[in-house]
Formats: sequence, C-alpha cells, structure tokens
Amino acid sequence: MVEQDPPITPPEIIAHYDRYDESSRLAEESFGILERLRTQHLLERTLPAPPATIVDIGSGPGVYSVWLAQRGYTVHAIDPVPHHVDQALERAAASGVMLASATVADARAVALETDTANAVLLMGPLYHLQERGHRLAALAEAHRVVRPGGVIAAAAIGRFASTIDGLDRGFIDDPAFSVMVEEAIATGRHHNPTNDPAYFTTAYFHLADELTQELVDAGFEHVAVHAVEGIAWLAPDFADRLADPQRRAKLLDLMDRVASEPSIIGVSPHLLAIGTAG
Repeated sequence: MVEQDPPITPPEIIAHYDRYDESSRLAEESFGILERLRTQHLLERTLPAPPATIVDIGSGPGVYSVWLAQRGYTVHAIDPVPHHVDQALERAAASGVMLASATVADARAVALETDTANAVLLMGPLYHLQERGHRLAALAEAHRVVRPGGVIAAAAIGRFASTIDGLDRGFIDDPAFSVMVEEAIATGRHHNPTNDPAYFTTAYFHLADELTQELVDAGFEHVAVHAVEGIAWLAPDFADRLADPQRRAKLLDLMDRVASEPSIIGVSPHLLAIGTAG
C-alpha cells in the first residue's frame, strides 16, 4: 500500500550528502566515472530526442540534469537536499545552460502538474527508501508526472553492492561493516550506525526482479533492468582503461553487450530499470 503520511526525508540522508561530495564521486572516482558513463549511454539510447521535457527526481548536484540541458532538453531538477539544488544551479550556470526549475522536494511529493514530462528519471530516491510502500509512492509520483507512453529510468543499488564494496576496499575486515553487509544480504536494508561517510547512509539494495516488480506495480510497462557497471569493475586495470579513449570505448561496448544478462546484473553495484508509463 502506498503511504499516506506526509513524506519526510530521513535527516541522516540529508546530513550524509551535506558532507559527502556526490559530484566529485561521479567525476573523479573510477567507480563513479564508470557509473556515470554507463548511465549516460543507457539514457542516450532510451530518452526521446530533444527538445523534450525531463523531470530529474533525486537529481543530486545536477550531473545528469545539466548534461541533459546541454543536449537541448527542458529539465526540471528536484532533490530533497538543499545543498544539492544549489550545486545543480551553480553547475548549470557554469555550463552556460538553464534548468527549467530546481526545487527542494521529496520524491514522494513532487510539485509538478500531472502529465508534465516526456521522461522521468529517478536516479537516487529508490535506494534511499527502505519501505516498499515508500518506494511505490515515489514511483506513483513519477507515473503521475510523466505522460502516457513516456519513459521512466529508475536507478537502484544492487543487493550485493556493499559486499562488493567491502571486498574491493577492504571494509569487510571491519566488524561493524560486516554487520551492515549481513543485514543487506538478508533484507536489502543498509544501516550505518558509524560516523564514517565511506560506509554510505540509510539505503535499500534491490534484487533485479524486485525492482522490475515495483515498477510494474506502479503502472509502468515493458520494464527492463540493466546492469550499470556490470562486471567492468572486475578488471584490475579498469581505472586505466577508463582514462584511455579507445580502451574505454571497448570496455563500454562489452558492458553494453552483457548488461541485460541476469547473471551479470547480480554482480553490478548499480542497476537501471527502464520502462514506459501505461
């Protein structure tokens, strides 16, 4: 059942993003760069051609909003973190483009009229809403805002992302982090009782079939889930590959070929579900 109470973004999530630079993660960290490049590729082949109206719900510091505005789209950016909205506006100004709007709001209560958009992005809300009813509320808002037949692209964190991150970065040796991993594997819920921002914040980690079903239950059709990073992160030199244009193109092409294979989806830290509004 979709929640009825007024939505409130948990304060620990706001606090996390006030001190953690999401913009730098997507621009400077190898995992973040791979995530951004793959997400942009999936969006390029999915979104309607510009000019079209896109609502970016959970826009963060505007990385995708500004990128889309530069391509001629009319973009409405929405995020619950005031700092992120300020960053999005600053990024747009520095890039010489304008956002149609930039608003502080929760994904479950978007102040836009019904049938506003040709496409809606949910690039973060689903993995910060631990209750299924809350995620369905966010998806219901996306469905309300997008026009019939319009596109949704909804990002999720894969169920085993903390396991992968813990192994890759050595966090698994910390007993506190091990407890987080055990809970995430068993329930999908991630809690961080420490003050370490590297251990992320309150989150929910999806299984691919679960993500598909949530979009279907919210009224979306033709839903397909894609691995974002896929298995590219397994290459011991993948950071060097990303820095070399030819090797990067080969790596991204390889990921594109296997992105919908279920066994690959399961080892991808991020997932992207794409569908249309019924």
